[in-house]
Amino acid sequence: MTFSLVVRDGERFGIAASSSSPAVAARVAHLRPGVGAATSQNITDPTLGTELLDALADHGDVERALAEVTGAARNAKTIAYRQLTVLGRSGPGCAYSGSLTLGSHASATADGAVAAGNMLSGEHIPGVLLDAYSTATGELEERLIAAMKAAVAAGGEEGPVYSAGLAVVADVGWRVTDLRVDWAEDPVDRLGELLDVWLPQRDDYVRRGLDPATSPSYGVPGDL
Repeated sequence: MTFSLVVRDGERFGIAASSSSPAVAARVAHLRPGVGAATSQNITDPTLGTELLDALADHGDVERALAEVTGAARNAKTIAYRQLTVLGRSGPGCAYSGSLTLGSHASATADGAVAAGNMLSGEHIPGVLLDAYSTATGELEERLIAAMKAAVAAGGEEGPVYSAGLAVVADVGWRVTDLRVDWAEDPVDRLGELLDVWLPQRDDYVRRGLDPATSPSYGVPGDL
């Protein structure tokens, strides 16, 4: 039902995800500048992503954060349905797949990355995500898209996917990239097309957010 990739690149954290369900990135992707990134997927409880980042902000230990959330009494009745990943400021990511995770499911970790999925065409998909990301070139967002395309080409989910999303945080207090395709026949390709439009403007919008008076396009109708 979902596969995702969470990565760290210097001070940046990024997440890309795709699913057979609509609007996957609205529920799955959780990022916090200076802290880390997490996903909550399978039968998704978005509050678990927030809990993971709260724990990570408190002590910075991804294994401890995952253990605290999966072992919390408040989550005891439902945690078997969840698949979670978390990545912090150093080291590899961590993943959890509950005993009731759907279909063929798997996860893979590397230094600065973690991938996971459920209802997959095969357990190889998280490894494909990590391998493709590690060999891709370009901006963080471009490498995430390359990894997602490789996963789709390698079989992706058991069935067709219809939504995809990509988000990145850096050293400002908002997502510097936040793109979504909430329902389409080819969402990962469509997401790549959106990125082609967005990426040349990304840093300009950061500068405008920090200091709008210095923006050369300030006051132009339609400018954000």
